[in-house]
Amino acid sequence: MSATAYGTPSTLRHVGWVLRGNPLTALAAAGAALLLFVGVAAPWLVPYDPIASDVAIALQPPSAAHWFGTDQLGRDILSRIMMATRLDLAIAASAVGISFLAGAVIGAVCGYRGGRLDRTVGRVVDVLMAFPLFVLAMAMVAALGNRVENIVIATAVINLPFYIRFARAEVNVRRNAGWVEAARAAGDSHLSVVLRFLLPNILPAMAVQISLNLGWAILNAAGLSFIGLGVTAPTPEWGIMVAEGARFITSGKWWLVAFPGLALMLSVLCFNLLGDGLRDILDPRMRT
Repeated sequence: MSATAYGTPSTLRHVGWVLRGNPLTALAAAGAALLLFVGVAAPWLVPYDPIASDVAIALQPPSAAHWFGTDQLGRDILSRIMMATRLDLAIAASAVGISFLAGAVIGAVCGYRGGRLDRTVGRVVDVLMAFPLFVLAMAMVAALGNRVENIVIATAVINLPFYIRFARAEVNVRRNAGWVEAARAAGDSHLSVVLRFLLPNILPAMAVQISLNLGWAILNAAGLSFIGLGVTAPTPEWGIMVAEGARFITSGKWWLVAFPGLALMLSVLCFNLLGDGLRDILDPRMRT
C-alpha cells in the first residue's frame, strides 16, 4: 500500500472531488474565506472611519465615493459593514468555541460514564431546550447587561445543549467498541480514554455542527442587537444597522437596510452550506 493512501494527498484529492461535485459547497467555502479575510483585515481595508459622521452627506444613495451609500449620520455604510463583519464573526466564533469545548467534554463524559450523572445532565439539557432559545438569550443578556462578553456567554449557553447531546450520543455508541476496551486493558484511565481516544474520534462529525452553529450564532447576535439587547450604537454591527435603517424604508432609503441585511443573510447561508459540504468531506463512506 502506498504511503499516501491515507495521507494528506488522498485527503486533498477527496476534498477537491467533493468541491467539484458540489459547486454550492465550493461557493460557500469561498464566501466563508472572504468573510474571514474581511473580518481580520477590516481595520486596514475600510475606506472611511466607520463611526465618523458627516451630516452634510447624510442619506446619500450608493455612488462612486460611497459604494453602499451613507446612513442618517453621514457614515459610510460599506466601512460599517466591514467592521461589523469583524465583530459579528468574533462573537460567533467565541460563543461557538466555548459551547463546543464545554459541550464536547460534558457530553463525552456523560456518554462514557452513564448512570446518575448522565441522567442529571440530560434533565438539565431538556430544561434548557424547553425554552425558546432566542428568548432565553434575551433573558440572559437583559439580566447580565448588553455587553459583548455577555452576548458571547448567552449565545454559548443556548448552543451548549446541541454539543452535549451530540457528543453523548456519539460516545455512547463507541464506549464499548473493541479499541476502547483495548485502551482500558492497556492501563489507560477513564479520563485518558475519553480525552485521547473517544473525543478525537467524534471531532470530525462535530465539525459539521460547528459550521451550522456559526451561522446561527451570527443570526442570534444580530437579532439581539436588532431589538436593542445586543451591541450598542455607534459600534458597527449588522443587527444595529438593520434596525436603524428600518426607520427609513418607507422614505425610499432602501440601501440602509439592504446591504447590512444582505451581508447577514449571505454569511448565515455560507456557513450553513459549508456545513453540508463538511458532512460530505468528513463522511468516510464518501471516500473512494
